[in-house]
Amino acid sequence: MADSRLSAGATRSNVCQSKGTKVKFIIATIKPFKLEEVREALTSIGVRGMMVTEIKGFGSQSGHTEIYRGAEYAVNFVPKIKLEIACAASMADQVVETIQKTAKTDKIGDGKIFVLDLQAALRVRTGETNEDAL
Repeated sequence: MADSRLSAGATRSNVCQSKGTKVKFIIATIKPFKLEEVREALTSIGVRGMMVTEIKGFGSQSGHTEIYRGAEYAVNFVPKIKLEIACAASMADQVVETIQKTAKTDKIGDGKIFVLDLQAALRVRTGETNEDAL
Protein backbone atom coordinates (compact mmCIF):
# COMPACT_ATOMS: atom_id res chain seq x y z
CA MET A 1 0.00 0.00 0.00
CA ALA A 2 1.54 3.31 -1.06
CA ASP A 3 1.65 6.24 1.34
CA SER A 4 0.77 9.56 -0.32
CA ARG A 5 3.39 11.32 1.82
CA LEU A 6 6.22 9.41 0.16
CA SER A 7 7.71 10.46 -3.18
CA ALA A 8 6.39 8.96 -6.39
CA GLY A 9 7.39 5.33 -6.59
CA ALA A 10 8.55 5.09 -2.97
CA THR A 11 6.41 3.00 -0.68
CA ARG A 12 6.98 1.99 2.90
CA SER A 13 7.97 -1.50 1.82
CA ASN A 14 10.48 -0.55 -0.87
CA VAL A 15 12.12 2.22 1.17
CA CYS A 16 13.25 -0.36 3.71
CA GLN A 17 14.02 -3.05 1.14
CA SER A 18 16.37 -1.09 -1.09
CA LYS A 19 18.88 -3.31 -2.85
CA GLY A 20 22.57 -2.59 -2.35
CA THR A 21 23.96 -0.25 0.24
CA LYS A 22 24.71 3.18 -1.10
CA VAL A 23 24.61 4.92 2.28
CA LYS A 24 26.89 4.47 5.29
CA PHE A 25 26.23 5.44 8.91
CA ILE A 26 29.28 6.62 10.82
CA ILE A 27 29.28 6.81 14.61
CA ALA A 28 32.28 8.50 16.19
CA THR A 29 33.14 9.34 19.78
CA ILE A 30 35.57 12.19 20.28
CA LYS A 31 36.85 14.45 23.05
CA PRO A 32 34.50 17.41 23.64
CA PHE A 33 37.10 20.11 22.96
CA LYS A 34 37.68 18.68 19.46
CA LEU A 35 34.05 19.08 18.33
CA GLU A 36 34.32 22.44 16.55
CA GLU A 37 37.55 21.50 14.79
CA VAL A 38 36.06 18.20 13.59
CA ARG A 39 32.85 19.94 12.47
CA GLU A 40 34.81 22.48 10.42
CA ALA A 41 36.94 19.75 8.80
CA LEU A 42 33.87 17.66 7.91
CA THR A 43 32.06 20.68 6.49
CA SER A 44 35.09 21.47 4.32
CA ILE A 45 34.97 18.01 2.69
CA GLY A 46 31.26 18.30 1.94
CA VAL A 47 29.47 16.72 4.91
CA ARG A 48 26.11 18.51 4.96
CA GLY A 49 24.81 17.43 8.33
CA MET A 50 25.43 15.42 11.47
CA MET A 51 23.85 14.69 14.81
CA VAL A 52 25.82 15.50 17.95
CA THR A 53 25.13 14.12 21.42
CA GLU A 54 26.92 14.70 24.71
CA ILE A 55 27.63 11.29 26.23
CA LYS A 56 29.65 9.68 29.00
CA GLY A 57 31.61 6.50 28.64
CA PHE A 58 34.84 4.68 29.23
CA GLY A 59 37.23 2.57 27.26
CA SER A 60 40.87 1.68 27.83
CA GLN A 61 41.33 4.48 30.33
CA SER A 62 38.56 3.11 32.61
CA GLY A 63 37.93 6.57 34.05
CA HIS A 64 40.24 8.55 36.30
CA THR A 65 40.42 10.23 39.71
CA GLU A 66 39.91 13.92 40.38
CA ILE A 67 40.23 16.13 43.44
CA TYR A 68 37.31 18.41 44.26
CA ARG A 69 37.46 20.67 47.33
CA GLY A 70 40.23 18.56 48.78
CA ALA A 71 38.44 15.23 48.39
CA GLU A 72 39.58 12.66 45.84
CA TYR A 73 36.87 10.84 43.92
CA ALA A 74 36.71 8.43 41.01
CA VAL A 75 35.26 9.50 37.68
CA ASN A 76 34.19 6.22 36.10
CA PHE A 77 32.56 7.74 33.03
CA VAL A 78 34.41 10.32 30.96
CA PRO A 79 32.55 13.05 29.02
CA LYS A 80 32.61 12.47 25.25
CA ILE A 81 30.85 13.71 22.15
CA LYS A 82 29.06 11.26 19.85
CA LEU A 83 28.80 12.18 16.18
CA GLU A 84 26.33 10.40 13.91
CA ILE A 85 26.78 10.98 10.19
CA ALA A 86 24.90 9.43 7.27
CA CYS A 87 26.83 9.79 4.03
CA ALA A 88 27.17 8.30 0.57
CA ALA A 89 29.19 5.09 0.66
CA SER A 90 31.67 6.64 -1.77
CA MET A 91 32.43 9.36 0.78
CA ALA A 92 32.68 7.18 3.92
CA ASP A 93 36.45 6.58 3.80
CA GLN A 94 37.12 10.30 3.47
CA VAL A 95 34.78 11.10 6.39
CA VAL A 96 36.48 8.50 8.62
CA GLU A 97 39.95 9.73 7.68
CA THR A 98 38.97 13.35 8.35
CA ILE A 99 37.55 12.53 11.80
CA GLN A 100 40.60 10.44 12.68
CA LYS A 101 43.11 13.10 11.67
CA THR A 102 41.21 15.99 13.24
CA ALA A 103 40.20 14.35 16.54
CA LYS A 104 43.60 12.76 17.23
CA THR A 105 45.55 14.08 20.22
CA ASP A 106 47.88 11.05 20.60
CA LYS A 107 46.56 10.57 24.14
CA ILE A 108 44.42 7.82 25.58
CA GLY A 109 40.70 8.47 25.16
CA ASP A 110 40.80 10.01 21.67
CA GLY A 111 37.70 7.97 20.77
CA LYS A 112 36.40 5.36 18.36
CA ILE A 113 34.82 5.35 14.91
CA PHE A 114 32.29 2.78 13.72
CA VAL A 115 31.06 2.45 10.13
CA LEU A 116 27.78 0.66 9.45
CA ASP A 117 25.76 -0.09 6.34
CA LEU A 118 22.62 2.00 6.43
CA GLN A 119 19.68 0.01 5.08
CA ALA A 120 17.61 3.03 4.15
CA ALA A 121 17.37 6.78 4.63
CA LEU A 122 14.23 8.85 4.14
CA ARG A 123 13.83 12.62 4.18
CA VAL A 124 10.58 13.22 6.05
CA ARG A 125 9.67 16.49 4.33
CA THR A 126 10.06 15.38 0.70
CA GLY A 127 10.00 11.59 0.81
CA GLU A 128 13.39 11.38 -0.91
CA THR A 129 15.27 8.19 -0.12
CA ASN A 130 18.84 7.00 0.42
CA GLU A 131 21.53 9.26 -1.08
CA ASP A 132 18.90 11.77 -2.24
CA ALA A 133 17.68 12.08 1.36
CA LEU A 134 21.06 13.19 2.63
